[in-house]
Amino acid sequence: MKLLLKRIFLGENYTIGKLYIDGVYQCDTLEDKVIDIDKSGEFEGNEKKVYGESAIPYGTYDVVITLSPRFRRWLPELKNVPHFEAIRIHSGNTVEDTHGCILVGQNKIKGQVVNSRITEIELMKLLKGQKDITIEIV
Repeated sequence: MKLLLKRIFLGENYTIGKLYIDGVYQCDTLEDKVIDIDKSGEFEGNEKKVYGESAIPYGTYDVVITLSPRFRRWLPELKNVPHFEAIRIHSGNTVEDTHGCILVGQNKIKGQVVNSRITEIELMKLLKGQKDITIEIV
């Protein structure tokens, strides 16, 4: 199963994207500010990670469904993300909820996503039991 996250708006403090599953639009996303400006998949030069305020680098990552100790539920976890640990796709509404993770929902309010919990539940229904999941971030 292939997830594709297209970042469509790189704001000063947040990033809005669209998430596709096997080519079909699924939902909108909210992330922290993109600092991988050259889209190289690495932080270099002036691209400095700030804990809890930086989006993960562009690239392709394996995704596994694991039990989150923080959220106490099964969630998608992105593996081997440079400079990051425990990156998940989960519900939340504002950039303060991201901490480097990818929030899912509907971008109906500037800089936010709404209906996030429902969107997470629907996403998990699609991902449950799937093997060989990847996400490409472009």
